[in-house]
Amino acid sequence: MPVEIVLHQTPDAAVLLDKREQLATVRAALAERESELAQVRSQLATFEGRYLRQVGILYAELDDLEARIAEREVDLYDSDSARRRAEESRQQARQSHEAAFADAHQAEEFDPPPSLKTLFREVAKRIHPDFARDDSELQHFTLLMASANHAYKRGDTETLQRLLDDHREIASIITGEDTAAELLRITRQIRHAERDIALLDAERHTLLSGEIGKLHSDAEAAAREHRDLLTELATSLREQIADARRRFELIDRQIGAHGR
Repeated sequence: MPVEIVLHQTPDAAVLLDKREQLATVRAALAERESELAQVRSQLATFEGRYLRQVGILYAELDDLEARIAEREVDLYDSDSARRRAEESRQQARQSHEAAFADAHQAEEFDPPPSLKTLFREVAKRIHPDFARDDSELQHFTLLMASANHAYKRGDTETLQRLLDDHREIASIITGEDTAAELLRITRQIRHAERDIALLDAERHTLLSGEIGKLHSDAEAAAREHRDLLTELATSLREQIADARRRFELIDRQIGAHGR
């Protein structure tokens, strides 16, 4: 009669296996969230660029005209209220101009400070995919490196520092090769991944509930009705600009008639 051999796992080994499976699951969820957020960022960045080109520059032009009208009204009425309106209108015009053109200038002039470069290099030395010990770690390091690159491009020192601190905690503070040490390492890695998922979800919510996110949602709803929301906004703004130019010419004639 054949002898059946049954292999029994120790309790610690069973817990370790369960934790490894839990880590794999939460890291897969993290990778999915990263992919979804990257898509949202890309969609909103593309939409914002189109918005600034089609609509933002027109808002800047309109607000500049309104400021010029308010400033001419000071010459016409010479009152404190007219001066206040002129100051407020000019401030609004500056803000509109900055919103329409600042991003392009910042992208052209982006020069990371030495401290950011140093921090990024420190992170890359620890989480670059070339340093992965196995396929699982390779996938994880690839995800972390993508996050580090994105943080570097937007000057996000907080995220870079968090990546560095996480690695130091796992690699340096928790030492040892026994089962207890491995359980502790994996438990910390699970906690880090769950925290990062929550941070990604919060960023996604912030992006979608922001001004551009809501406008993008409205534009998608309009597109389902075969309408182009940005074109409609641009058309409306051009009409307002034409009206503002007429008002500016009118007040200019009034000032001329009064010899001012």
